[in-house]
Amino acid sequence: MTKDYDDIPGTYIFDGAHSRKGYYLNMFCMSLNKAENRDLFRVDPMGYLDRFPLTPTQRQAVIDRDWLAMLRLGGNIYYTFKIAIFDGLSMQNVGGKMSGITEEEFKQMMINGGRPIEGNRYTQEKN
Repeated sequence: MTKDYDDIPGTYIFDGAHSRKGYYLNMFCMSLNKAENRDLFRVDPMGYLDRFPLTPTQRQAVIDRDWLAMLRLGGNIYYTFKIAIFDGLSMQNVGGKMSGITEEEFKQMMINGGRPIEGNRYTQEKN
């Protein structure tokens, strides 16, 4: 079933279907709220990930810290950011990684008003 927002490049709407797709990925992320779980993940990341029935692709995205892949695979940015916090990263750092630019370039882009509109509209508008 297609949705109106399926045609917006780089947009991963956290709707019901996306939530179901990423349920276990998000539950893993939320588990990092507890210090004892962070300690277990720090000591044995693979063993800790085994506690969650992630898909192989989701698991690899976590291991690689592939932020965009986690969003595509059902991750919620507010939950996946818990991994970034675990790694000591800022939101601007993660935003830069997702944008293919440095943290400083990302900060400057936001100061300048954000992303340019070009390429960020519906793909059908690219006529």
